[in-house]
Amino acid sequence: MSAEAPFEILAEYERLSLAHQAGVPEQIEAPGLWRGIAFRVGTRQLAAGIGEVNEIMLPQALTPVPGTQPWLLGIANVRGNLVPVIDLGLFLFGNATSTADRTRVLLVRQGSSGSVGLLVDEVAGQRSLSFEAQADAEGEDDPRLMRFVERNVRLDGQRLGIFSMLRLTRAADFQQAAA
Repeated sequence: MSAEAPFEILAEYERLSLAHQAGVPEQIEAPGLWRGIAFRVGTRQLAAGIGEVNEIMLPQALTPVPGTQPWLLGIANVRGNLVPVIDLGLFLFGNATSTADRTRVLLVRQGSSGSVGLLVDEVAGQRSLSFEAQADAEGEDDPRLMRFVERNVRLDGQRLGIFSMLRLTRAADFQQAAA
């Protein structure tokens, strides 16, 4: 066995694995394609841009913060960082989110002031919208969502609101968690 044989074997393994790799669909790089993370708050199906959600987590143990709005559930310790956790259903609609098997926390960057966790009923995974789906977008008719939902699209027969995490985290009432 020569000294080059192990390297040649590894190179062949790499060539074979790349040839059989589950490729990323070409459309992901296509202009006009939007990608996001779909989630449910109450009965509303929403999606935020994939770059707006840093992490999806299971609900964490929380330390309550006295003197705050009811939608600020408390503070979680996420890898040594203190993160406020907001019940998004309570903030948007006045209905508390019940913690269940599918309940998740979306970790969202909040400008230079760190991250915030948003408790949602369910995360449905990644969604991609073609240019055609975006062209047929509708406006938002729920006044509670108008300032955060940029547009509504039809995807797999469902109405999906494109939700701006940036608008949410910049909203004055969202930033004012003191009661």
